[in-house]
Amino acid sequence: MRWLDRLGLAARGNDEVQALSHGNQQRVQLAAALVFAPEVLILDEPFAELDPVAVDVMSGVLREQAEAGIPVLFSSHQLELVERLYDRVGIIRSGRMEACGAVDELRRGGPERLWVDAPQAPAGWAQRLPGATVRRTEGSRTLLELDAACDEQAVLRAALETGPVREFRRDVPSLSAATQAGPRG
Repeated sequence: MRWLDRLGLAARGNDEVQALSHGNQQRVQLAAALVFAPEVLILDEPFAELDPVAVDVMSGVLREQAEAGIPVLFSSHQLELVERLYDRVGIIRSGRMEACGAVDELRRGGPERLWVDAPQAPAGWAQRLPGATVRRTEGSRTLLELDAACDEQAVLRAALETGPVREFRRDVPSLSAATQAGPRG
């Protein structure tokens, strides 16, 4: 009952599992696993069909288990949620480990990308920058992808030559976007 209460299901303790929603069934399954004080938790899509409050409750319990030294491994297609909750992940695609590491490492593992807001720059100014590819334009803002030979200071100088620069910052993609680009170390 302690785990049912902690997972927000104390009022449903006498209900048949098959009568519960899928999200509540997920929480019951976690409670059942925790009763046995496992040495490792391995979960398959534990956040599937959970509402935001249930996600917060379940992720809090899983975080507590991890902080207590219990490894928590789970599969999930919800990379935005994984990125928000956990600091180390492994990305498996087609049965192969594609990337593994700290979330920040994986997010930054792709090519250098910069947002530049040069409001007085003529149209197409960034397309003439050697080693830079325009990925997106939003009004006067341009998202550039730089190859290894492109110097970000040269990009800044080129932007300043067009007039004032209101923004010049690195773009840090979501984990989902970062892993779409292909394998990383």
